Amino acid sequence: MKFAMKLVAASALALAAQFGVAQAEGFPERPITMIVPFGAGTSTDLVARVIGEGMSANLGQPIVIENRAGAGGSIGTQEVVKAASDGYTLSMGTVGTLAINESLYPDLPYDSRKDITPLSFIGYTPTLLVVKADGPYKALDDLIKASKTKDGVTFASAGNGTSGHLAGEKLKVETGGRMIHVPFSSGAEGLTAVLSGEVDFMFYHPVAALPNIKAGKMVALGVSGAKGSVVVPESPPIALSIKGFDLIAWWLVAGPAGMPEDVVARLREALHASLQSDAVREHFKRTGIQFGDVADHQLDAFIQQEVQQWGAIVEASKAQVD
Repeated sequence: MKFAMKLVAASALALAAQFGVAQAEGFPERPITMIVPFGAGTSTDLVARVIGEGMSANLGQPIVIENRAGAGGSIGTQEVVKAASDGYTLSMGTVGTLAINESLYPDLPYDSRKDITPLSFIGYTPTLLVVKADGPYKALDDLIKASKTKDGVTFASAGNGTSGHLAGEKLKVETGGRMIHVPFSSGAEGLTAVLSGEVDFMFYHPVAALPNIKAGKMVALGVSGAKGSVVVPESPPIALSIKGFDLIAWWLVAGPAGMPEDVVARLREALHASLQSDAVREHFKRTGIQFGDVADHQLDAFIQQEVQQWGAIVEASKAQVD
């Protein structure tokens, strides 16, 4: 009887495996939704759309981009976590949604180290510390000195939990200055506040700040990444003044936990093909995004490391969701 039961179980497993292969071979049979946990027109949205086009060409099915903004990207990410693990719902994950939010939001409804399947690293970019060109700050030292006065200085961000928010918090911790965070609902609003003099400075993506820099309206006093920026090579890494200051914003595509291995492999194939496309390479070159060296099998360890790094900044700065 036990032998018969084992035989039946083995047969069932074999059929299930054959069924899984058949499912993977037919995948995808309908459009795939990629949720962007931020608004349309944001850096994450633009990256998702160009990556999605390349994936669609490889998979033979549309990649439908859906914007689900709110709570630092956690609302859209939660939708992906709760979706069926069949490969038809993906997310353009960010440093905020998959690393920073783990520490910043005490009641986060997901755990990025357990509740997702990381598929492929997309790219990264340092942020630029920008000020208005005709303002009082001509160098990073000027800003730091002003932060140590009675009134201190203010810095804008595209919202709580963004890499720009935490970069400002880290600068405050490292310099011991008084730097007051002023979150906005979008990066564009934050840049406008800096240009008007309402806020003193902001850490933000090169692609958004470059037009104002080229127009002579803004100056980048420093770069958050230790290697600098490929599109603003004249701006020095902050690490030259503050040892160990090395922060980047990054993107990776993820799905719900428990996705079938064959589906994961097919999606990774499409993602790798998209990353090699001329459209993606041109977009990255124009916007200052750089290709990373995080292999697919290293993604779990990478996320764990990033959660710890950004969590340390949150703890040291006592940053909160305002």
